[in-house]
Amino acid sequence: MIEFYHSPARVAWTPTGTNVPDYPRLAQLWWKNVATAVTGEKTPQAAMDNLAKEMDDVMTRLERAGMKNCPPKLNKTYYPNKWLSDASAPWKKLANEKPKGETIQYDKLLQAWKEGRVR
Repeated sequence: MIEFYHSPARVAWTPTGTNVPDYPRLAQLWWKNVATAVTGEKTPQAAMDNLAKEMDDVMTRLERAGMKNCPPKLNKTYYPNKWLSDASAPWKKLANEKPKGETIQYDKLLQAWKEGRVR
């Protein structure tokens, strides 16, 4: 991702260059909130909820300020149950988030790929 922001290819994808409104301000929110999860000060869920709220606040201000190119357009705020009830992502947490791994021979996986199968 960082390579994209530094490469000339970014201008082929968006008129805003990095395509992240005020990337430096949003990036500092990311690191601040990740740190609270890493240190155990907050649960990962609480840290990400706080990050989302802080990013929404910044982007709401940018939206109101009237950016010239591709201003952020935020969705209405809903409770998680509304988003998780939709047929598309994000999905509810699985009962078993970490199933036991399975080893499959590489040749079999490669053959399945060539045939357009999952396995």
